[in-house]
Amino acid sequence: MLKKILQRKTPEQISDVSGLLEKQYTNQVAQNHIRHDNAQVIALQHLQFLLDQIAAQVNYDRKSAAHKLLLSPPEKCQSLYIFGDVGRGKSMLMALFYEACPIEQKRRVHFNMFMLEVHAFIFEWRRQNNTDAIVALAKKIRAEAFLLCVDEFHVTDIADAMILERLFSKLFDSGLLIVMTSNRHPDDLYLGGLQREQFLIFTRLLQRESKIIGLNAKEDYRLMHLHELEATYYFPLDGHADEFVQQSYNEFTNFAAMQPGVLQVLGRKVILSAVHGDIVLTSFDELCVQSLGPADYNELAREFSTVILAGIPKLSAEKRNEAKRFITLIDSLYEHKVKLICTAEVAAQELYTEGDGAFEFRRTASRLIEMQSEGYLQSKHAGQM
Repeated sequence: MLKKILQRKTPEQISDVSGLLEKQYTNQVAQNHIRHDNAQVIALQHLQFLLDQIAAQVNYDRKSAAHKLLLSPPEKCQSLYIFGDVGRGKSMLMALFYEACPIEQKRRVHFNMFMLEVHAFIFEWRRQNNTDAIVALAKKIRAEAFLLCVDEFHVTDIADAMILERLFSKLFDSGLLIVMTSNRHPDDLYLGGLQREQFLIFTRLLQRESKIIGLNAKEDYRLMHLHELEATYYFPLDGHADEFVQQSYNEFTNFAAMQPGVLQVLGRKVILSAVHGDIVLTSFDELCVQSLGPADYNELAREFSTVILAGIPKLSAEKRNEAKRFITLIDSLYEHKVKLICTAEVAAQELYTEGDGAFEFRRTASRLIEMQSEGYLQSKHAGQM
């Protein structure tokens, strides 16, 4: 089951995974990166059990000069589906598990990005081949990974709903191990959607192939982090602005390493400074100086529930194009109820006061102010509702 997918680790390194997740969790608590939560610990125990199963299948051949990794007889590992309200720590637990997992061919991806790739592959395959695109896609995914971790699993689109049952059925049959996080129990996915009775075949598949784990933490830790910040709109762009951006990223990702991300929209690639689950760190230059449009901003707002946006300048008439893009960006974030944490040169109402579109910008300034309010911060991300 784990053929050709293992990192080169010694027996000592592999055995170290025993109890590793709880040790790391306790360490995070001790450093005040997170708060201890019994519900999180219970979910973590399920992840630890799966981690132990995977590690138990990894053997080290001491006699091989090439340090070839062999396998013990494979055992059936059960996929996991962890669900709970927004901000309960699902992605944080997933990150601990993923980083600790001692195999090389593994992948972690946000659901929206995963579906973008699925549709792109199907389109391209059908353009060049007459064979079943879903079968080909399942083989490709399985060939590249033994473990697939999918963050923020949700279904709102009929095209996605029709694809998922066939694709995941083949992935499970291939032996792929899937760990998913979601805001909803499988029974509550795609509620009110078209042809939902057909989609129920998929929900039954999920419950048959996966262990369903409810993360019933009481606190919304993401909202707590927002409250712990001195502000969500920081100005001016002084010596503390960069510190504010870094602090915000650390708070929301539990001090995760910064890894660049790419958002693919209609064949274009939007480069982002750092991506961690549904948290993105980006800048005004990345999003508003580049020639982006509504499709790009809507996809960004769909995929990420929290945007950390650095370096919004005071805009002049010469930067009217940048101002128009910024208006469109804020409209998309606002409509999708994305949490915005940003640094700017001046207060929101002073960002753009003269030039083409300055009158229309007043609505954007008003939205920026509203997006700092408790009522807005309490709202659910519309991209995954």
